[in-house]
Amino acid sequence: MSLSKLAAGILRKRIPTTPLCAYTSRSNSTSVQANPKKPDWNRAVSEAEKIVGYPNSFLSLRWLLSDEIANVALQLRKLVGSNHPLLKTAKGLLYNGKNNMQAWGLIVLLVSKAAGHSPDIPDMEQDKSAGVLHSQRALAEVTEMIRTSHLVHKGLVNLQPPIKVDALGDMISGNKIALLSGDYLLSNSCVELANLKNQELVELMSSAVRDLAEAEFVEPRDIQNAPLPAKPRSDGKGYAKFVESNMEPLAVGEALGDARAEWTMRHVLNAGSLLGKSCQGTLKLAGHSPELQQKGYLFGKHLALAWQACLDREPFSPGSTGSFSLISAPVLFTLQHNPDTYSLIEKGLDDIEKVDFGAVRKAVLDGPGLEITKVLQKEHSQAALEVLNELRDCDARTALKNIIVAMQD
Repeated sequence: MSLSKLAAGILRKRIPTTPLCAYTSRSNSTSVQANPKKPDWNRAVSEAEKIVGYPNSFLSLRWLLSDEIANVALQLRKLVGSNHPLLKTAKGLLYNGKNNMQAWGLIVLLVSKAAGHSPDIPDMEQDKSAGVLHSQRALAEVTEMIRTSHLVHKGLVNLQPPIKVDALGDMISGNKIALLSGDYLLSNSCVELANLKNQELVELMSSAVRDLAEAEFVEPRDIQNAPLPAKPRSDGKGYAKFVESNMEPLAVGEALGDARAEWTMRHVLNAGSLLGKSCQGTLKLAGHSPELQQKGYLFGKHLALAWQACLDREPFSPGSTGSFSLISAPVLFTLQHNPDTYSLIEKGLDDIEKVDFGAVRKAVLDGPGLEITKVLQKEHSQAALEVLNELRDCDARTALKNIIVAMQD
């Protein structure tokens, strides 16, 4: 996709938004399956985009047409035909599906509009046409930039001996693009965050960046830093230290080897922390109470985990082939159910490509992993919906519910 075509796609028409929603308490809960007509994913996201006034906060003309991004796009064209993982990352960022991480800013904006803001907020701070604050839109951009920079940085390839690669020049060039473009996005997110002039928010989002970095050092890993599951253990006691204090680092070692705890820990670090703290931060900017801010964190965390469980199930759908994440929930639950299967994983400790993915897939399909993952997804979806039910019924809340329901079968 050319840069001009991508930019042109941003200019489609919008529809007017509805009035701002205010926070209120509501005790009733709604089941994930209560919606009589299941929303389509693309339609749910499209309708949600119209509510906040933009397709999303990051893919805007001021970014797409900047000299820096145009130069990155030009350099990426030179990698076409190579096997550098940065190309796969770029494709994933633009892919119109459930793995489109650019929807994260959209989630933050929808939470912002659904919760409303304090009456003490000056009029100059309000984007009344979209029903959010200018600072909240800036935070949505920061969220997407941090997430995107993390994904781009993960595209770096280890070129140290004894690794042998074809087209070494392309790999070196790709590494430079991944490193510099990721740094560019991360540095700009820091500037945008500093411009909000909120020390508590800076500390909160900095802890989310810390968690993203921590996620890349959870072992075991192969020589290319691809994550591998820990050896299953029978004495797993679970791991509940995810809400006591979301500012403190997680105790990684306590979760490894227990399927549910390990999966939760890895994906709270890799996704749930950032989305949760972004939702918490946007409520802080709106002047809400610490109690509601904490609920914002829980909503973002549970939504990210439900989203991840949904993505983890897709590679095992009927007719699917190819590789998949070895730390996905179906794999981890299969290993917990049948520890002997771990012998297939141990072959990839030096190089993940040595793993017999076909044999692992068969073990997953024959075991209870997929069904347990489905239950796990529903649990996190329901937890996110319970938080939403404490907000006043409005278009933004309905859009968030439709997104959650669209992830279900």
